[in-house]
Amino acid sequence: MTRVNYRTVVVEGLDVFYREAGAPDAPKLLLLHGFPSASHMFRELIPRLADSLHVVAPDLPGFGRTTLAGRDKFAYTFDNLARVVERLTERVGFDRFAVYVFDYGAPTGFRLALWHPERISALISQNGNAYEEGLSDAWNPIRAYWQDPSPANREALRAFLTPEATRWQYTHGVSDVAAVSPDGSSLDDFYLARPEADEIQLDLFRDYASNVALYPAFQEYFRTHQPPFLAVWGENDPFFLPAGAEAFRRDIPGADVRFFPTGHFALETHVEPIAAAIREFLSR
Repeated sequence: MTRVNYRTVVVEGLDVFYREAGAPDAPKLLLLHGFPSASHMFRELIPRLADSLHVVAPDLPGFGRTTLAGRDKFAYTFDNLARVVERLTERVGFDRFAVYVFDYGAPTGFRLALWHPERISALISQNGNAYEEGLSDAWNPIRAYWQDPSPANREALRAFLTPEATRWQYTHGVSDVAAVSPDGSSLDDFYLARPEADEIQLDLFRDYASNVALYPAFQEYFRTHQPPFLAVWGENDPFFLPAGAEAFRRDIPGADVRFFPTGHFALETHVEPIAAAIREFLSR
């Protein structure tokens, strides 16, 4: 059995929680989670990779066990999330590493690639988008908030923060709901129920527009640097469409794009084949 360590380090005044496993001298892999989850989404993946990789999976600010700083003390933007992760990688000695990005982890990780292309050895995207055609109509209420950040449009987005919405994200597009453990969504709901967590998530919904604005810059990075790239995509994701995965090939012709018959949280049902794909990809 691979031992997983649970650590905390102070970064930008925040206690940043992260999971770590594998030999320190092994090739490095950074795992970046998405909404509304935290590093616990990788609980089954980390042991399947850590025999050959040094793996670190942090909880982003506003999520999981990382300090839930008040909005008056920390501005919850994707630039700031990425800067915290940037500092974390420096603190844990990740000088060159592959990045696995999912959902919110994608604009966070792609920012790291933009800022420090020399540090990125490979990219793995699991339903982590960088193309307009990858955004489904499920984004329409959030787009409305970008265009008109009124109290009414902000209030409408609270529907995404309910336990019912969380469970739906885990089960939509899954062939057998009984295969999806309740552990992940239950933890997500626990963290979302903390004081001010809802306002933080609404702030991030609004700032997600900054990620779409960066899509051309991300795409230019892909074209210029041609990083080794693997997409492992739940093809029934209600938010990020298969077209978004295929689009990576437009800028990285050698991209390896693989689809799995599942939904948004693909690791909940397909961790074994996804882990095998990652091991194969990173061993090349």
